[in-house]
Amino acid sequence: MHERQYDKILGIRTVGLREWKDSASLYNRYEATPYKALDQLFNAYKLREGDQVVDFGSGRGRIAFYINNKFQVPVTGIEANDITFGEALDNKERYRRKAKHIKAPINFEFGLAEHYEIKPEENKFYFFNPFSVKIFRQVINNIIKSVEENKRVVDIIIYYPLPEYKQFLRNKTPFQLINKVRVSGRKDKLEKFVIYRMWPEEDEE
Repeated sequence: MHERQYDKILGIRTVGLREWKDSASLYNRYEATPYKALDQLFNAYKLREGDQVVDFGSGRGRIAFYINNKFQVPVTGIEANDITFGEALDNKERYRRKAKHIKAPINFEFGLAEHYEIKPEENKFYFFNPFSVKIFRQVINNIIKSVEENKRVVDIIIYYPLPEYKQFLRNKTPFQLINKVRVSGRKDKLEKFVIYRMWPEEDEE
């Protein structure tokens, strides 16, 4: 299905790019995950009642609306670009008019990802290369700290995973790779999802 057609079904506008004015920014440009890729990911990886998702670098909100519509679970998007954040809020207003039957909340928070305080009930975290590995490390460490304080199983989902991201997770964190979902019909070997999981450590007797 064409990107704009899918947007129309959800009542949103997420197509297009947005570059940061500062070329040296540690945050990357806005670019939404293709709907075709999301369909393939969530055919292989299911969300369940009780899951709560955070999308870091949520842009205009495509992930939030797609997941909320498909699984009816709460989603929070974190966005640091003020213009893009405003567009996400406009999309939320339009989406809610179309999806009145879905009670699970969608929230967007304006601010830097590394400053976001992970909530005890949040257990799924989505990334599409939103920022440098330096910020990624900070965000992951915030997630790990949250798990230590409120024990639960958490997953990290990364689309188009950069080697630096994978190297950090493999060598410096308790996260373990549990699945890969390749996007069919794509020649770029990075066009895939990788899913990592962290289990809480057992308390010593």
